This record gives sequence, structure tokens and C-alpha cells, in this order.
Amino acid sequence: MKYLLLFTQLLFLSVVVAQDKPTISGTVKGMHNEVIPFANIYIPSLKKGTVADEQGVYTLSIKNDGNYKIQISAVGFVTKTEDITFTSNKTVNYNFILDLDNSLEQVEVFGRRNSHPDKIEALTRLPLATHEQIQSISVISEKLIENQGALTIADATKNVAGVYTFATYGNKRESISSRGFRGIPILKNGVRVHSDFRGVGILTDMQGVDNIQVLKGAAAITQGVATDLGSPGGVVNIVTKTPKYSFGGQVSQRVGSFGLTRTTADVYGPLNQKETIAYRINGAIQRSDSYRSGISSQRFYINPSLEFKIDNKSKLTLELDHFYDSRTPDIGTVNLDENDTNAIYDLPYDQFLGFENDKAVTKNTTYAVRFDRILSDRLTLKAAYYASQLDLNNKGASLGGAVSLNNETQYNLRERGYSSAYRTDNNSTLQLDLVGKDVQTGSIKHTFQIGLDYRTSYASYGNETVNVVDTLNVFMANSNVLPNLDFEVENSTVSETNALGFVAQDVISWNKWLNTFIGLRYSTTETITGDEITSSNAFSPLVGVVVSPSSHLNVFASYTNSAYPRTGNRIDINGNALGNERFDQLESGIKTSWYNDRLRFNVTYFKINNRNINLPVYDDNFIATGFYEKGGNDQRQGVELELTGRILENLTAVAGYSYIDAQYKDHTSFVYGSSPLNTPSHTANLFLNYSFKNRLKGLSLGGGVYYTGERPVNDWSAGAVSHEGIVPNQEPFDIEAFTQVNLQASYVFNQNWSARLLINNLFDEIGYNAYRTRFINQTDPRTLSGVVSYNF
Repeated sequence: MKYLLLFTQLLFLSVVVAQDKPTISGTVKGMHNEVIPFANIYIPSLKKGTVADEQGVYTLSIKNDGNYKIQISAVGFVTKTEDITFTSNKTVNYNFILDLDNSLEQVEVFGRRNSHPDKIEALTRLPLATHEQIQSISVISEKLIENQGALTIADATKNVAGVYTFATYGNKRESISSRGFRGIPILKNGVRVHSDFRGVGILTDMQGVDNIQVLKGAAAITQGVATDLGSPGGVVNIVTKTPKYSFGGQVSQRVGSFGLTRTTADVYGPLNQKETIAYRINGAIQRSDSYRSGISSQRFYINPSLEFKIDNKSKLTLELDHFYDSRTPDIGTVNLDENDTNAIYDLPYDQFLGFENDKAVTKNTTYAVRFDRILSDRLTLKAAYYASQLDLNNKGASLGGAVSLNNETQYNLRERGYSSAYRTDNNSTLQLDLVGKDVQTGSIKHTFQIGLDYRTSYASYGNETVNVVDTLNVFMANSNVLPNLDFEVENSTVSETNALGFVAQDVISWNKWLNTFIGLRYSTTETITGDEITSSNAFSPLVGVVVSPSSHLNVFASYTNSAYPRTGNRIDINGNALGNERFDQLESGIKTSWYNDRLRFNVTYFKINNRNINLPVYDDNFIATGFYEKGGNDQRQGVELELTGRILENLTAVAGYSYIDAQYKDHTSFVYGSSPLNTPSHTANLFLNYSFKNRLKGLSLGGGVYYTGERPVNDWSAGAVSHEGIVPNQEPFDIEAFTQVNLQASYVFNQNWSARLLINNLFDEIGYNAYRTRFINQTDPRTLSGVVSYNF
């Protein structure tokens, strides 16, 4: 309550400050009445300006009235200068029209250039472009997603150095890893759509995606995701498309290998002549089979949204995001030897080890209300309310360990089980932010954010299990008919979480070459599970510095200390709570931009340590006592290199390399120096796209190469852990490295019609993604698809 009162007072003072200055406002559009988002409006004589929002709407106030020359500019358009009159105590409307500069594309593969923050403020809650942020952030633009024909989060994020698929859990989810941490949280518009999915990940559709942002490392404290399993590794934020105030859209049809057929539509425009109300409707219908017999999937996605310009300073956005996906789980294959030997069986494509009625159904609906109010030319109030419901219903087979016959292990014989599991999540988030941009205190300039967020989640989950239905031979054809079952094990759990967070951040510009960053988040969380109520609170600071020796070079360094409240109530042998585990992160690097921000090259070094793990205590027989002790050292460190942009005017590139050294330094459960499961030391990616400009104008050719290094299939137990296929004291085998090559070709026939050809995994190289030994799933073989699109 104390923080809320302070926040309210700050808002009141901000409103009082913003009174009756000479002001102009309006929109910036192109020659065809198209909105020009994020245009710059600048008065050179006063060295003062502003930036239009994503709908081309701007407001600019000054101290004194009079006549001034104003420059209006935007990437991809010819800069314009006009004489404008400012009048005291009055807001005058000026609408600007810019001519298109055909020599320059407005959207790069990493998003828009210069002042456009790619809606990054939904994640960082600061109005700064990615290269101005203290954190390591990568943006995957809608343009890059379209060029590559990406259909999944994993397809898109493989363009980010150090980000890779952790597991698919039998082809049911997408779980993404970064910096050696499994299952990093996936957000939508800066908000978690699950309560706590423990690394299992989510599914979504790419049709409604404006861009994807990857904030790597423990610096993602602004969203309070420290209670999630992989949060020290970063977060993936999916930003959805929103209305436009010019009419347009696209419909497309895609067909491809294994029965893929996908129809999409995107329509947007104004709803009234004054262009104060706009809409957008995105949708997709998809169906496909699989390279493996007996497997199919279907999905439906729709994303309608409305936006209201209440006045020239206020905007209200309403959005509904509904996703339905039904698919057959792929139980995967098995390892035909001990867990220290890689003998993964290349299961024939006509062999399916599950039951014919296996099904995984995902339904997720998210509602969002966002309100933005410009308090002055430097202060903005942002408010948002999100509510989501997630329903998971999974019915499917499972495989047990190898069967022993006559004291000899038969690795091709497996006991097959069956389970029916469900999960329902109901979540809501209320978020309030006061944002300041270039606020002066003497000679010092501040860009800051002060905010509150209140989150609630209710999760109900359970399962029914039959441990052994039958025994199958993976070398032979088996029955896929599920017999009548009497479930042996039934479990159900209900949990409720309420969390309140306070965030304050300030980027202080001391001069043109030195910025410092100070951030702090305070979180308090209460969790109710059954009859148990636990609560925790934590402070998470973030400090850093950015030095800019030149306009195209930023050198940055930061320190973050983030809490892991889930562990705070674990007790030692004397019954004392050990308190939260904490992660220390040191990050430093160089961010560069060249050729008017056409090309970017970044180098980042990171080191993340958990030196205060609440480690389980075991007796002499490695049996858990139920008590914990403070200690240990879980360390991740490495280097990431990224190159994105246009090497030449018609040649774009996205390239990355990551080295990760992830080790359990000191641990009561795992061997010293061993790596966490599914952590490759090396990953690399390269994508090139060439657009012909003269005789073959309209033709573009592209290709990508993606490398995932070898990685341990499981954790290496020191003798204390034996679950999920872990064999105590036995070093797990490494899953082999693999490289996949994709090719794309597109042709734009005219302003309306275009076609695209996609070949994925050109050389049909097969790799595997595994979750311990429970799920070993093959990557897709070579696939071919074509897309025809009509733009209007």
C-alpha cells in the first residue's frame, strides 16, 4: 500500500507538470495514406524533438510560442522540412506526408532501425532501442520470420546465438534453452501466459507474431520471472500484431510435405473516417501428417484486436488471442545400450510405438487491455490488464526401461504404459508504469520507469496412470490398439499464487559518451498448495554502465543478482529456513552499428553463478533426508557473437556463434565439473538472403545453416540421484552434434501477388532432441513446401 500511494502521488505530480505548453500534434503518413510508425519530429534550432508512435501519431510541446522549422524523417522516406507555428496555451493539429525513398528498406531482419524499439518496452518496460539497453537482447522481425517460413518458436529462435531446443517432450511442446538453462520462460507481450510450466514450454502460432524478442541471462528481472525454472538463462517474448490505421492485409496458402496445408489471413484498417478507431484480425488454420505413420495434427488460431485513439494523447488497445492445437504425441525411440553409450535406434518411419488414440490437446486464450496516456512530451503512463486460460489434455503411451530376460537385458524390449493427464491454468496480471524519456535534472538526463504489477494464478493438474499395459519389441510391428484399462495411480493437485512486484529503473545520461543504469525489483509471493501456504520476498538489483566512444559503438557491463523464491522455505537439519537461492550474473560486451544502423555486430561475455544453492542432504546410502544445506556452485559462462543486417544493399545476413561452459562446480547430487543435461558447448547459425534488383527484380534467394553441438543426454549423478533414467555414478552418453541446411526462394510478381518455395533440412541430416531417456525425438527429415500470398 505504501508503494501504491507513492506511485499515485508521482502520477499526480506528473499530470500537474504537463500543463498548457505550446503544442502541436497529428499523424505522419506516406503518399498512399499509409501510417509511418516511429517517425522523428525534430526542431533543429531548439535541439528538441519527439518520436511518433507505431500508428504515426505524435505530440510535441515546447516552452515558448513562435515560428520554427521542423524536420520530419523516417527510415525509408525522404526527410521533409516545414515551417510550423506554435501558439501559447493551445494544441494545433499538423499532419505530415512523406515521400517514399525507394532506395532503402524500412524493416531490417533484426527489426526496424534507429529509434524504433520493436515494442521492446513490453519486455524491458523502458522506451529504449535494443542497442541502448544494458541487457543482451536479440530481436527476430516479422520480415525474417516470413523469409524463412518459420512455423514454430524453435524455428525462429534458432537465429539467435546460444538459443536452442531443449526438448519437445514427445512432440507436445516447445521448450527453449539459453546459456545452459533449460526451459526458459516464454512470454506474450511481456506477460507469462502460464503460471509455472517448469520448463515444459508452450505452443503458439506464428501468424499473429509481430516480432520475437530474446532477452538472455538473468537480467530479465523486470518481469519477475525468477520463480520459473530456466529464468536465469533469459526469456523469450512473443509480441503480437496490433491494428493499423490504413487498410490492408494478406491472405496466403501453404502446402507441403507430409500433408501440410495451412491457410492464413491478416486484415487491418480504420473503422471510421476520422481514423480514431482501427482493427486487425489475424487467423490461421493448419493440418498436417508426419513423416512417422499414425501421427497427425491440426490447429486453429485467431487474434482480433481493436485500438481507440481517445484523444491525441490517449490510446486504448483491446486484444484477444485464441489458440487451439490437437496433435498425436510421438513417443519417440529408445537407446539400445547402457546409458553411457550412444546407441539411439533409428526407428523406421512406419513404426509408431504409441496407441492410435494418443492425443495432446492445447487450448490457450489470452485477453489483454492496454492503455497509454501521454502526460507530457517526456512522461507517459502505461496500464495493462491481462487474463489467460490454458487447458492441457494429454492422453498417451509411455516407455519404461529395458526388460531383463534370463538375467540379460533386452534393450529392444520395453514395457509400455499409459497415462491421462490434464492441467488448467487461470492467470491474470495488472501492470502500471510511469515512464520518463529524456527528463532533465540540471545537466543530467534520465530515462526511467517506475511500476507495479500484481499477478494471480490458479493451477489445477492431475493424472491417471497405468504403469504397464504390455511389452513391445521396437524391432517388430506392434498393436496400436489401447485395451480396456483400470488406472492404478491417480494424482491431483491445486495451487494458487499471488504475487506483487515493484520495479524502478533509471538510465542516467551523464554526457554523450557515458550512461549508467540502476534497476531494482522487489517481489513478494504467496503460494497455496493443498493445506500448505508459503510466502517469500526478494530484492533483485541490476546495475550497469554503457560507454559510447563513438556514435556507432557501445561498450557495456552489468551486474545482476536475482532471487529464486521457490527454494526459500527449504529447511536445514535444525529446522531453519535457508532463504532464497540467488544467481549472480556478470555480463559485458560490445554493441556496434554500421552504415546508418544497417548492420549490427555484437559480442557478449557472461558468467552466471549460483553459489548459494539449497542442496539436498543425503545419508551414507545416498538416501535423501528431506533436509537441505546451503552451499554449492552451479556455473555457466561463455561468449556470444551476433552479426545481423545488410552486408550489401541487397544482401542480408543473420549470423551467430555461442560457446557455453556449463558445470556443476560443487554439488551433493552431481559430479564435479559435469555439464547439465542437454547443454551443447557450441551452437552456430548463418542465414543469407539475396534480393535481385535489375533484370531479375522480384526474385530473392536465401539459405540457412544451423549447428547444434553434442550434449549430454542426462545429468551425471554422484550417486545420489537415480530418477528419470539417471544411473548413479555412470557418465551419460552424448547426443551427437548435427547440422541442418535450409533453402528459400521467393518471387514478387507485382504489388499484390508473391510466391515462396521452402526446403528445410536439404541434406536430410537427422539429429535428436532428448529429455533424459524418457523422450528421444528425431528432428524432421527433408521437407518441401510452397506458399502463395496475395497482398491488398
